[in-house]
Amino acid sequence: MQDEPKAPEGRPRKKRHILLRVDSWIDSTVWNLGFKLAEAWEEITIFFRRFRVRGWKKLAFEVAGEAMTLGTAGFVVLLALALPAFEETKEDWKNRGDFAVTFLDRYGNVVGHRGIIHEDSVPIDELPDHLIKAVLATEDRRFFDHYGIDFIGLGRALTENAKAGGVVQGGSTLTQQLAKNLFLTNERSIERKIKEAFLAVWLEANLSKKEILSLYLDRAYMGGGTFGAAAASQFYFGKKITDVSLAESAMLAGLFKAPAKYAPHVNLPAARARANDVLSNLVQSGLMSEGQVIGARRNPATAIDRADVKAPDYFLDWAFDEVQRLAKEGKIKEHSVVVRTTVDMGLQQAADAAMESSLREFGEGYKVKQGAMAMIENGGAVRAMVGGRDYGESQFNRATKALRQPGSSFKLFTYSAAMEHGMTPETMISDAPITWRGWSPQNYARSYKGRVSLLTAMSQSLNTVPVRLAKDVLGTKVIVETAKAMGVETPLRMDKTIPLGTSEVTVLDQATAYAVMPAGGMQSRRHGIEQVLGYGGEVLYDFNRDEMPANRVLSEKAMSSMNRILTQIPVIGTARRAALDGGIVTGGKTGTSQSYRDAWFIGFTGNYTTAVWFGNDDFTSMNNMTGGALPAMTFKKLMDYAHQGIELRPIPGIENPLPTGNHKKGDTPAEQRQEDPALMALTRPRSLSGESTRVLKQLAQALKAAPPLVAGVEKVAEATRSAAGLRQGSGSDLRKGTATVSPVVTNSIP
Repeated sequence: MQDEPKAPEGRPRKKRHILLRVDSWIDSTVWNLGFKLAEAWEEITIFFRRFRVRGWKKLAFEVAGEAMTLGTAGFVVLLALALPAFEETKEDWKNRGDFAVTFLDRYGNVVGHRGIIHEDSVPIDELPDHLIKAVLATEDRRFFDHYGIDFIGLGRALTENAKAGGVVQGGSTLTQQLAKNLFLTNERSIERKIKEAFLAVWLEANLSKKEILSLYLDRAYMGGGTFGAAAASQFYFGKKITDVSLAESAMLAGLFKAPAKYAPHVNLPAARARANDVLSNLVQSGLMSEGQVIGARRNPATAIDRADVKAPDYFLDWAFDEVQRLAKEGKIKEHSVVVRTTVDMGLQQAADAAMESSLREFGEGYKVKQGAMAMIENGGAVRAMVGGRDYGESQFNRATKALRQPGSSFKLFTYSAAMEHGMTPETMISDAPITWRGWSPQNYARSYKGRVSLLTAMSQSLNTVPVRLAKDVLGTKVIVETAKAMGVETPLRMDKTIPLGTSEVTVLDQATAYAVMPAGGMQSRRHGIEQVLGYGGEVLYDFNRDEMPANRVLSEKAMSSMNRILTQIPVIGTARRAALDGGIVTGGKTGTSQSYRDAWFIGFTGNYTTAVWFGNDDFTSMNNMTGGALPAMTFKKLMDYAHQGIELRPIPGIENPLPTGNHKKGDTPAEQRQEDPALMALTRPRSLSGESTRVLKQLAQALKAAPPLVAGVEKVAEATRSAAGLRQGSGSDLRKGTATVSPVVTNSIP
């Protein structure tokens, strides 16, 4: 048989046939699918036609649809706004007050208390009925009717404020005030108000009304360094909160609005006038009749006599945070402790006076309302802290929590990094126009000096030079690393503008970093707590024992070069108003942020480093204030006081570090005065002679080496417990005879 002939190219024809069939199937399937979808859509359209509305119904449906769309978007926005607020609730906020801390100053005197012992708190059901009514009538009449935010009360407050042409009523509920006290600060910003509103609703959802009211009465600042109604009752009237009269309850209720203004031990007439307003609120709200309050009107409350000793409240708030940090790190395990701090009450009062006098004298002219200050002794001990003008009006600590642009004072880190790279104060560099990634910084005077030394550039605060150093030599990463090594704890942005100080820092950050210079380039080891002791006398924590020794952060050569530059700024630079009396050698740097929102001076001697800041809480501009003006002048006020009657220490790395440059090691200030007539102009009288100072120093060293006396610490505990009700206050005259720790106690706590 003959084989059948094969079709030419059989396989390609078969493949072509299969592909045609696949193509046909795809075409038919897609067409059928589209046809069926069209049929389904038509059926759906026909079905929904029966729901079609016309006229006013259509308008209503359109509005409802838009409302749902906008509502969904609004809920997404609310969620985004709420998340930062709820971050505040992650920590163990309710047990923050479980700490009961008695604070001593550097010499062992009781200067305040912080913390609340909830077990000793008076239950809300045991408080006098007239006290509860007075608080609610004044602070939140609809407390039991709203859910954290009182829209009716807010509308009423807005109406009254509009009629009066100013703020005469507040719209915040008691729950909102508690949210601010527990989680937030007094900073005036939209962000804070949004957080406050969300946290108020969160508190209402998680706590009962009684718990909210009890926490509010326990945590609110009541003036005189006291926190909580029970502590205030003991401080102002010397009695338990359960025993206060209607007149005293009215005076206590009046303190919530402005404790510094209405504190009866400071301004009794104002406190009585405010208490009379509270009594009127009781009548107007229907909680009491006029007949019930007439006796309290005729016989107003009188506060017991208190010595006008101002407690270092801003410092104590920070020290209380430090105690909690140590507990969180496991360095202390007890929550009822005695803490010996580093604060020096003489320097603290001088710092408060310097800040207040500067603001009173120049605040209106410069259009500045706030300031902050931190003072560190060589060795790291924080001796004074001013967190604002008035603790009673605002407990927000601007020295430790306010983030402000440091301006040219941040140039310390750029120039320090340059010195580490081998430059010297005599290194020449070009002060000329420069552009970096589309940014062209200018000098303050809008002029340029050509080739200048780094000493001249720093002392005259030229802007193009540090930018040129960052661009051509260092890079921003090196500058940030230098700042962190020198003690800046605030996170810094690593952008091109950082050489000119656009990344925010705190006042305490700046003081810590500049304190590296008188420390010879070593870490300044900033601290506010020397020791933590239990009431049994055991030393739970000792800074010198439990903390790491200082590391070197700047080489001796770089430190010496920087000190040579910084000590010229008060002589030939922008800080001439900061030069101290008596020829005491001073170093430092001014700083002014954009639009005059912040003005700084951070300076140091061999003894102390002080950072001073002025500005406004709402970030409004001041009236052309620079760091060389009011900050430098305030620095001089405090430092002139601080250096009178003490042994002057040299600034390392410079020539003639002492006023005359020829003092022998060990010379006392009195001996220096005899050699230097300029020092004779110091007017503050010496409280102790040089020989007495030497003897006391030897005695202090001996006491540090001595074991603690248990009986002495027990006396501190007994004195603290005797101040019943002062669970979270401060103020040194807690009861008559307890303002100062006995000599036994002082000896037992080195």
